[in-house]
Amino acid sequence: MTILQVVDKDFSHIPVIDISPLVSKIGNSGSTAQDCYVVATQIEQACQDYGFFYIVGHGVDEQLQEQLEHLSQQFFAQDVETKLQIRMALGGRAWRGYFPVGNELTSGRPDFKEGIYFGAELEEEHLLVKAGLPMHGRNLFPSNIPQFRETVLEYIESMTKLGHTLMAGIALSLGLEESYFADRYTKDPLILFRIFNYPPNPSTSKTKSRWGVGEHTDYGVLTILKQDGVGGLQVKSKSGWIDAPPIPGSFVCNIGDMLDRMTQGLYRSTPHRVQNRSRSNRLSFPFFFDPNFNVEVKPIELNEIAVNDDKSDRWDKASVHEFRGTYGEYLLSKVSKVFPELDQTVLKPRFSR
Repeated sequence: MTILQVVDKDFSHIPVIDISPLVSKIGNSGSTAQDCYVVATQIEQACQDYGFFYIVGHGVDEQLQEQLEHLSQQFFAQDVETKLQIRMALGGRAWRGYFPVGNELTSGRPDFKEGIYFGAELEEEHLLVKAGLPMHGRNLFPSNIPQFRETVLEYIESMTKLGHTLMAGIALSLGLEESYFADRYTKDPLILFRIFNYPPNPSTSKTKSRWGVGEHTDYGVLTILKQDGVGGLQVKSKSGWIDAPPIPGSFVCNIGDMLDRMTQGLYRSTPHRVQNRSRSNRLSFPFFFDPNFNVEVKPIELNEIAVNDDKSDRWDKASVHEFRGTYGEYLLSKVSKVFPELDQTVLKPRFSR
């Protein structure tokens, strides 16, 4: 087994972890417990030091990824009027569809990006859809790009499988049974998938470049990011802001607020941001593997771990350790600030806690 982990004491390089033993074990293909222990130890170190790590050896089909990138380029190359045919306002309570540049907010400021929101594909007859649960339902797909729907749904399926594998590895890294998260939180996870396009840098000055997305943390337990070759992702490490450049064949993973809460601050949800400094469009594909919408998120009983409340240090001055309630409640409180206009017209009139 080849381990590609890099750990610098100055926290200037995000670790790269070969998870192939973990993939093989979960797939019953013969990896030893020792091999998986090595991977789990690397995940533990990365989550404590960075909250971020690259993964290779993940087994996600490269042709599928290339097809997804190619079709996404086709979609974003269209005029805005065409793209608005699947606008988010048409997605209803499922919270799906396209938004144009400047329509998504981070800390109240418009992001310099456009994108499409997707999730697990649920038919109208599904019990959760019939119950009107936000974030659940059918996706909106462009009708003029062949294979777009099939490719996105196949990618979501592959990444959901990978999410289960990584959560098993994270459980092992905490000294828990590998099924810990699946048994309590992610047997039926909330799946949220985005395709973002960051327009070319309009300025020749890096200091005047607009932020594609400002400083933030993710909400759930695990994000698995595919990025193209352009770059622009930055992570707030213990030594300051560092780049997370594209590495061929890899995904970038980071933990979210709910895993921070579960581990009582042992694993931190790390702030990150994006700035496209190139003269090209930048595509990114964040996949959010989150707790079930209706599950209450509670701290894990970990030996000799004191709550590490980072409220004063966080970008939003909020404490994930003070939160009480279901993941759905936490998520809705966050997304209502990302799309305030859509929140007022779609979620609030029909959803009461």
